[in-house]
Amino acid sequence: MSTGAADQQSPARVPASDVVEHLIREMTLEEKLAQLAGVWVNASTDGDSVAPLQSQMAGDTRSWDDIIADGLGQITRMYGTVPVEPAEGARRLAAAQEQIMAASRFGIPAQVHEECLAGLAAWKATAFPVPLAWGATFNPPLVREMATLIGTSMRSLGVHQGLAPVLDVVRDLRWGRVEETIGEDPYLVGTVATAYVQGLETTGIVATLKHFVGYSASQAGRNHAPVSIGPRELADVMLPPFEMAIRHGGPRSVMHAYTDVDGVPAAANRALLTGLLREEWGFTGTVVADYFGVAFLDVTHGVAADSGDAAVLALSAGVDVELPTVNCFGEPLLRRIREGALDESVVDDALRRVLRQKAEVGLLSPDFSPVPAVLSEAAYGQIELDPAPNRSLARQLAAQSLVLLSNRVFDGAPALPLSPVGSLGVVGPLADDPFAMLGCYSFDAHVGASHPDVPMGISVPSVAGVASGRFESVATSVTGNCEAATDEQIAEACHVASSVDTCVVVVGDNAGLFGRGTSGEGNDAADLRLPGDQHLMLDRILTACAASGTRAVVVVLSGRPYALGDFVERADAIVQGFFPGEEAGEALWDVLTGVVNPSGKLPVSVPRSPGGQPGTYLHSKLAGPSGVSALDPSPLFGFGHGLSYTTFELTRHQCSAPTMSTSDSVTVSCTVTNTGSRGGAEVVQLYLEDPVGEVVRPVRELIGYSRVELEAGASAVVDFVVHADRTSFTGLDLQRVVTPGLVKLHVSTSSTADAHTHELILHGPRRVAGFEREMLTPVKVRHLA
Repeated sequence: MSTGAADQQSPARVPASDVVEHLIREMTLEEKLAQLAGVWVNASTDGDSVAPLQSQMAGDTRSWDDIIADGLGQITRMYGTVPVEPAEGARRLAAAQEQIMAASRFGIPAQVHEECLAGLAAWKATAFPVPLAWGATFNPPLVREMATLIGTSMRSLGVHQGLAPVLDVVRDLRWGRVEETIGEDPYLVGTVATAYVQGLETTGIVATLKHFVGYSASQAGRNHAPVSIGPRELADVMLPPFEMAIRHGGPRSVMHAYTDVDGVPAAANRALLTGLLREEWGFTGTVVADYFGVAFLDVTHGVAADSGDAAVLALSAGVDVELPTVNCFGEPLLRRIREGALDESVVDDALRRVLRQKAEVGLLSPDFSPVPAVLSEAAYGQIELDPAPNRSLARQLAAQSLVLLSNRVFDGAPALPLSPVGSLGVVGPLADDPFAMLGCYSFDAHVGASHPDVPMGISVPSVAGVASGRFESVATSVTGNCEAATDEQIAEACHVASSVDTCVVVVGDNAGLFGRGTSGEGNDAADLRLPGDQHLMLDRILTACAASGTRAVVVVLSGRPYALGDFVERADAIVQGFFPGEEAGEALWDVLTGVVNPSGKLPVSVPRSPGGQPGTYLHSKLAGPSGVSALDPSPLFGFGHGLSYTTFELTRHQCSAPTMSTSDSVTVSCTVTNTGSRGGAEVVQLYLEDPVGEVVRPVRELIGYSRVELEAGASAVVDFVVHADRTSFTGLDLQRVVTPGLVKLHVSTSSTADAHTHELILHGPRRVAGFEREMLTPVKVRHLA
């Protein structure tokens, strides 16, 4: 890379910060603005979209040569926009980088970003479980391992930035993007997301936290709808995952949310993006726009008169990079600056952060090669983006994410695991559908669905397909699809169910975008009844099973939980999976047959009835059941619930002291014993209750957890170190505070199943606990001999 003719020293001999400052001094305004935007080279402006209002947002219509003449900030999704062979994508990227470097005075390469929410969103890349499934594992180290594999693959392809993870906390289960979240609890979201960030950043990939902030609290669960939450809910529910990830994960980018909070769009919110994120929290990375989010200040929010006004608002607020392509940060912003609407120093501030990040990922290095590592190897041949280690980890994650919701006694024994003898049927709309395993940000659902002539790039065995390989005889019946089934199809499924010893009924979602599915971005639900005709179909199949004495196992593969109250007493077992990825079919049968003992726990509550929403376990006393409302929002299965094929007992409960000061810690301990006949894992959960607060407090909130694996008969001691900061909340003065008084610490196996309660008195002064507070509850597990 050249830094211009005015250089007196080689960049190799000067610090990166000096190179950055030199570039800022030497660049023209046009060259500066070119670094603050991306270009989506393969994006379609007609047909199916993969971003909101994509067809209306064509962006910069100049030729490629004209666009890159002054340089380029980012390349948008070179691998993830259309199906392309990985090797061909790498060659195209190398050629594009060479052209970008040759075209401009300073030869600065573009930063390349891709989606990586369920694995790298590229053709032939591993489709890992979606984030909601990560949450169900309650296993951050395993998520960190997955992110490391994803990041390593991305880095080898010449990618520098990943647009993940999502840190939105679920507030309304009807929202279509529930599948992209990690769950309904900020501590679970924060700890799991932080692990993902750590894994991605370890490989050199820039992790991007999204969507900052409040996106998931949209009115009525509608995508892009306004957010009307107050400052206390924002501070205590929505912000903590971002705080935790920034403090403990080390991400280098944040993406603003699409929505407005109390009338202020995130992309134009200087108090949020600069005052809170940068000045109070000390974040030094880049803020990037969610796709078309800057233009939306004009097009959908109506706080800007045109693209130029939108650009001034966003850049002034703290948005550094316009993605996915140039709508506002090009000519419209240039004109506004020339007219005096914005000082060029604001551009310099954003440019400084952008160039500093480019230096960190090696793009300002004099020995940067535009050729991705996979092409520089002696014999790259076919690039393998779905190798055996990836599939192995995908299967492990899928298995740990599957939640056994119920397991009734059938013929004197639990319905699951299945006996190896007897006839088997697999029916339902998702019985033989590989897309039942994939979330909307898995490439084949996200992009591949718009290219029906292109085969899936990976092997994704269906539930029935795996069953046929494991059992001698399997009767199957595909009952329509997620949204419609005929009477004849339902009758056929009932016939199969009546003729076998065990019937596995597979229901749930197909993921898609903007109405092309039942779950995913833009696919918000009117209520939480199973989509389409599935409620009726499941009712009839279970009736047929009951009449014939068939064991009925219901498997829900979905992007959100659905109301199962009508079926829980009629199904012999129910298993919930949240789009568990390409190896889900194998993992599911491992669990159904007992090869793997289920250990997943619900990251979101399962409702009893379709109405009474929104509602999560994290609610105040008034939001629970009461005698003054006919609606009972109590869940069918609470947050943290999940059964096993073995049994666990929590005993020897201890708290190191009955009191502590408002700046001290206590240790809460218990002994977990596997009292069953086989190995398994229990997730010990610690909840806080603040019975009398200066403001209304949640009935309970998760403040710690530990996944403990034990062989039959084995025991372990679990120690939670609880700092007083973990009791903090946003007080009357809108400061986060620790207050004296009584708190209760519930040692539990779910939000609705307490094993023991410790009462603890905090004494001392009311104390402010800000961004530097203790955000984690350290856990130590000591296995006993």
